[in-house]
Amino acid sequence: MIRVLLADDHAVVRTGFRLLLQSQTEVAVIGEAASGESACQLYAELTPDVVVLDLAMPGMGGLEALKRIRAHHSQARVLALSAHDDAVHARRALQAGALGFLSKRSAPEALLEAVTTVAAGRRYLDADVAQKLALAEIDGGAKSPTERLSARELEVFIRLASGATVQKIADDLKLSASTVGTHLYNIKQKLGVVNQSELTLLAIRHGLIQA
Repeated sequence: MIRVLLADDHAVVRTGFRLLLQSQTEVAVIGEAASGESACQLYAELTPDVVVLDLAMPGMGGLEALKRIRAHHSQARVLALSAHDDAVHARRALQAGALGFLSKRSAPEALLEAVTTVAAGRRYLDADVAQKLALAEIDGGAKSPTERLSARELEVFIRLASGATVQKIADDLKLSASTVGTHLYNIKQKLGVVNQSELTLLAIRHGLIQA
């Protein structure tokens, strides 16, 4: 039996994943978390075989939760999930200790394959993401300028580039507007952009959002 902890801040998404995973007799969802903090706490309490962890969650965030889980439990097997299928998110998740990375755009059956692969201690990347990572290396290892951003800055950057306001981002991530404003300032400094249009163009150019 593969014991799975689901971590995603959307209850509807967790419900869909739970129903899909538990359609297999060898998989049991033993816990659900709606934040990075909760994921860390539940991992310590339940010691699941696999954590299915969304990278974009309010509070601590999924990437920081991944780092903390791996720091305290080196044996943890984590499948990182993202609404984005670019090389930047995949690379960050794998570098932080995820054993697998799966885009939420993948077919439902891919989740089952990913969970069983990670549970067996093997790496899992869906084909599209693996190709993007490989091409990034072939292109001389050229990295997106967004590599300079912290995990939280990257999350704020993508939301800003997608048209969200500072207040909306603050509400969604459960941060103060001033904190988001500080992130915005740092993002502009690190990326050398001055306005919303330049942020959006940069995000599109590097495959972080769709045109």
